[in-house]
Amino acid sequence: MNTAPAPAAPRTSRWRFSRPGKRGQRWLAAFALLAAAIVVLLLLWDWNWFRGPVERMVQARTGRALHIGNLDVNLGRTSTVRADRITFANAPWAKRPDMARADRVEIDLRLWPLLRGSVQLPEIRLTRPDLLLQTAPRRGDPGNWAFLTGGNGGQSVQLKRLRVDDGRLQFQDEAGRTDIQLDVRSGTAKQATAAPPLLLEGKGHWRGASFTVRGGTESPLELADSDHPFRLHLDGRAGATHAVATGTLTNPFQLQVFDLQLRLSGQDLEDLYPLVGLALPSSPPYRLDGRLKRDYQVWRYEKFSGQVGDSDLAGDVQIDVAGERPRLTAALVSRRLDFDDLAGFVGAPPRTGDGETANAEQKARAAALTAKPTVLPDTPYDLAKLRAMDADVRWKAQRINSPSLPLDDMDAHLLLDDGLLRLEPLNFGVAGGDIRSTVRMDARRPQITTALDASVRGVQLGQLFPDAKLAEQASGGIGGRVQLSGTGNSIAAMLGSSDGNVGLGMGRGHVGNLLMELAGLDVAESLKFLFTGDRQIPLRCAFADFGVEDGLMEARSLALDTTDTLIVGEGSISLKREELDLLLRPRPKDKSILALRSPLRIGGTFKDPSFRPDFKALGLRGAIALTLGSITPPAALLATIETGPGKDADCGGHYAK
Repeated sequence: MNTAPAPAAPRTSRWRFSRPGKRGQRWLAAFALLAAAIVVLLLLWDWNWFRGPVERMVQARTGRALHIGNLDVNLGRTSTVRADRITFANAPWAKRPDMARADRVEIDLRLWPLLRGSVQLPEIRLTRPDLLLQTAPRRGDPGNWAFLTGGNGGQSVQLKRLRVDDGRLQFQDEAGRTDIQLDVRSGTAKQATAAPPLLLEGKGHWRGASFTVRGGTESPLELADSDHPFRLHLDGRAGATHAVATGTLTNPFQLQVFDLQLRLSGQDLEDLYPLVGLALPSSPPYRLDGRLKRDYQVWRYEKFSGQVGDSDLAGDVQIDVAGERPRLTAALVSRRLDFDDLAGFVGAPPRTGDGETANAEQKARAAALTAKPTVLPDTPYDLAKLRAMDADVRWKAQRINSPSLPLDDMDAHLLLDDGLLRLEPLNFGVAGGDIRSTVRMDARRPQITTALDASVRGVQLGQLFPDAKLAEQASGGIGGRVQLSGTGNSIAAMLGSSDGNVGLGMGRGHVGNLLMELAGLDVAESLKFLFTGDRQIPLRCAFADFGVEDGLMEARSLALDTTDTLIVGEGSISLKREELDLLLRPRPKDKSILALRSPLRIGGTFKDPSFRPDFKALGLRGAIALTLGSITPPAALLATIETGPGKDADCGGHYAK
């Protein structure tokens, strides 16, 4: 029996939509309600609800109160947190209640990297920020920038760009008499995605001296990495002092390590004392260029070169500020030194004539000195400066320009230790010979005590005359020694109170007969050699020996002996009153029809000396002649002068008889 197959059951589609049941309808309604609530919440949400938690968190981390006037957030892949009217409290001891404030702070924040623990900030924008940095009133206490911090929990912070609009930065140090006010703003970036430079301009007082400054940095974001060099360019002026610095700082908030090319110029190196605490002597206008470096407590001005007045100056300077007083160490070289540029070391201004370099104040001082009847510098040394620092300075000059003195070169070593200044040595090459000296100035008491010990060796008489024709008429080596000690705070006071000995002598040589005859007022001999020519007269010796007591130089022995004339002298020189009172008595060794040969009186002052014949002393010639046989150079001079061999060694004795 055949049975027909049963019909196949209809297939059910897997995508078939069926109406939800009552339970599904409830879930769908809940979802729609939640979405609508979120939308409404986002539209109506007030982000100021987070102000309290944020302010409490900051205070817990820093110990300072933070106040936010208004808080808003724009959500997105890169969200923007915007805060208006922000203030951050100052230290309890500060006069101003807030350390920082801003009209608006906007922070761009990427959300997805934040979920991985990476804080990425594409940009921060500050509108009219005002930051005040202050040192504590008591030395040693931390400044207002030192406050509690809990760190960032090990999260890395990546900041791409910082923009500042109309910012203000202040730094105050009342104890250091320093107040700096800077206007800060962002410049134009070189590329659209690059961080813009930070530009600054301001003024203030540094250690009491007013100054202005302007400059900038390629990017302030380098501040975030204390080990990364922070590039900057600054141009500052304090009075007549001008400094331009370009280079890098490491950890700039502490100013501990930096490397800058520094161009420094001004009217007087003495002006640096209130700025950096270096007690430098007064100088003519200067300009220097070198590399300024700092490694924590040590500052270095390396391989600098430039001009001070009409002199070139180069070398290396180091300043160590770790001790009780800053210590300056320097090695200086001048290829050409203008001698009057050293006038500041003795309290005098440089020369101010044509072709000379001096500032307006020095020109005024020079004019005042010209009007004074005295010539010794009477400007007192500043005791505070001499005690303000220690120093070890070596200075060598290869050539010296000095129209009035035949100086060749200089080698000086200055040592300053707690108010005790020593020049060991202070040597000058002079007219083919040298002057070797040591100077000791003790400024540890109210009155400076000074001691000078100088020896003169091998100075050639002919080279002392600037005129070449006169130089040909004289030869011979000069030697001697000067030992003086005095008390006073100026060169004039030191010499005016000095005690000691001054001795100079010359051995064999020659002088022009014309010069000798004119000095002796022998009219016939002078006219003869004036019109018929000159001849050389052998010089057997010359010497001057003075004892010094309370600034008065008394001649103990004074003579000049030639084969033609013997001249002896007596008298005194007052260093206190700057007056001359010397009498030179010539004794001819030949016969002349018109041999007036009157004594020569040297008087007047250092500034205006006078030379005149003293006819009243003519009658004393006989008495003088009886004493000439005893004239001999002082024993102290024999070691420094070349008296020559044989019979000429008995200077004054043989021919005087």
